[in-house]
Amino acid sequence: MATFKPKFIKPETDDAIADGGGNQEPQNSAFVFNANHNLGLVEQRERLPIRKYRDQILYCLENFQVVILVGETGSGKSTQVPQYLYEWGWHSKGMIGITEPRRVSTVTLANRVAQERGELVGDTVGYVVRFLERTSNDTHIKFMTEGILLRELLADPLLTQYGVIIVDEAHERNMLTDMVLGLLKKILRKRSNLKLIISSATIDASFFSEFFSWPRSGAEANQLISVKLSIEGRMHAVSHFYLNEPCADYVRETVETVWKLHQKEPPGDILAFLTGQEEVLEAMDLLREYIASQETTNLKVLPMYGSMTSNDQLAVFFTPPKGVRKVVLATNIAETSITIPGIVYVIDCGYVKVKWYNPTTCSDSLVVVPVSKASAIQRAGRAGRVRPGKVYRLYTKQDYDALAPRQPPELRRSEMSGAVLQLKALGIGNVLRFDFPSPPPAQNLLSALETLYALDAIDEQGELTRPVGFLLAELPFSAMLSKMLYVSGQMGCAEEIITIIAMLQVQSVFSRPASAAAQQSGRIAHRHFEVAEGDLITLLNIHSAFVEEGMTKEFCGQYYLIYRNLKRACELREQLLNLARKKYGIAIFSCKGDVEMVCKCITAGFFTQVAYLHHSGVYRQISSGTELAIHPNSTLYTLPQAQYVVYGELLQTTKLFMNHVTVIKKEWLTELAPHYYQQTTVRD
Repeated sequence: MATFKPKFIKPETDDAIADGGGNQEPQNSAFVFNANHNLGLVEQRERLPIRKYRDQILYCLENFQVVILVGETGSGKSTQVPQYLYEWGWHSKGMIGITEPRRVSTVTLANRVAQERGELVGDTVGYVVRFLERTSNDTHIKFMTEGILLRELLADPLLTQYGVIIVDEAHERNMLTDMVLGLLKKILRKRSNLKLIISSATIDASFFSEFFSWPRSGAEANQLISVKLSIEGRMHAVSHFYLNEPCADYVRETVETVWKLHQKEPPGDILAFLTGQEEVLEAMDLLREYIASQETTNLKVLPMYGSMTSNDQLAVFFTPPKGVRKVVLATNIAETSITIPGIVYVIDCGYVKVKWYNPTTCSDSLVVVPVSKASAIQRAGRAGRVRPGKVYRLYTKQDYDALAPRQPPELRRSEMSGAVLQLKALGIGNVLRFDFPSPPPAQNLLSALETLYALDAIDEQGELTRPVGFLLAELPFSAMLSKMLYVSGQMGCAEEIITIIAMLQVQSVFSRPASAAAQQSGRIAHRHFEVAEGDLITLLNIHSAFVEEGMTKEFCGQYYLIYRNLKRACELREQLLNLARKKYGIAIFSCKGDVEMVCKCITAGFFTQVAYLHHSGVYRQISSGTELAIHPNSTLYTLPQAQYVVYGELLQTTKLFMNHVTVIKKEWLTELAPHYYQQTTVRD
């Protein structure tokens, strides 16, 4: 093995500007590690960093309408603040509502708070997530996803049942967070008795202070609207090291730096940041080669990324055996969402993977971009939790100085039709003038309006149509999936369409093993369900087979399917069937194996997303002529090319790939969407 030479320099000072960066990795799990789990609940609460700020928090809430609470992950913000408010009697002024960006964290936190209070969930403490509610007339502390609060606004535009709203994890700046903040700003100006707490794990919360400030009149003219309160964590000094020159391969550089630290540095665990699951697994393979070549037994390598199950994530939180160093290879899920104990050394690759929407092609691109200064600071901060630590940045000091202060929030780089539907339903007539925390590009909004008009969700004046527009706004899916569900009742295939929608709501049901041999076995097993009609009918077949075989783990193991996700899809399907029948009045019938009817119904929802096979042998987007390709994971990738297909999404990586592809007939387009298509002769 080649000798690894130190490539780092240490600058005299680190003039980083703390900032409020975004967390771009989809956060699908919310495992909470409790360092004081061996103590009683009362003593655990007393030891949290936030405990000594209890009186200050209550004072600020009494004297300001908006409180911006900044504190590191694990300080106790999410579980303790709602209890402080309840214990001080704030529930007498209205319910205490807490929004969370993820379903799992909503349920987990509600259970934890109820446990600390010695109650069952559904009494004083409850939660509401999509398709599931655990509350009662006695509930005063309600955890909910942001989407639930948006839906409550449809029935109660001023949130009159609430006295305090807490927006948790606001630093993530996802689309729903920003929508909630924009709407709350309007409500606060009309309801001076409503209090808002914005909870952030990033250091610079000045953005929130600036957004929640507006001129007052009369006796309150000189009073501030908001105040910022920082919760000090248990931080130690962190030394920063940079490369002398940029590196060409940051994955390999990460692995070499891990190896160097393991050989040269005192005991202490290592956390390395990479951009995605693929890079994490690649780095693991490289490190295992190093370990095998050196016959090392005192290095334990663990992955951490968003799509891992909670059980798989659990391993990173345990202390390794004496004499063994733990190395965690993680995506940016480890920036703010979790705190891994024992970390002394951090390696920052300097990049993050984000999804970016292109309104011209109506496609999302997964783009690897430099981190913001805010993210770099958050990553470095992971090294100072146990004792003085070190961060190794795999970029130069000059590159660090040139980093953007923060990443653009999700709202500025996403497809907007769902957000526009929600705002329209809430009475926001001109969405172009809505006070977003960070205004999205006008082209994204115009593209969304065009899509909604094509789906008959809005009319020529931009108003929601009845019944289609109002129903699409109420359904908790994308506009196209919602239109597909609406039409399924008329076409007599609602059972099949609801099954497909449920399967699309969970993470992939296909197991993708790490080893090449297992991957090949998995591909062969998956062919058992594949059909020429495409991906969505394949998902329908998988669900049917899973149910017929008794929904067993053995079936999933045999065919390389993920039991947890399939089980969840079955639960969602039953909930959707009940909702569609009872709440939305959709006629629930099965088409009894009429696959063509199901494909026509899919086309009715996705007719704006069509590709045709060009005579050159490639697919082209029918609306723009853009060249497209079938994704390698698609059922249709190895099958003869169909003349016309619809797709669920476009994703730009090495090519512009179509996902969730279904084969259709050309004549269906003019039959199902005559307002959008007309028969003509096109010369290529």
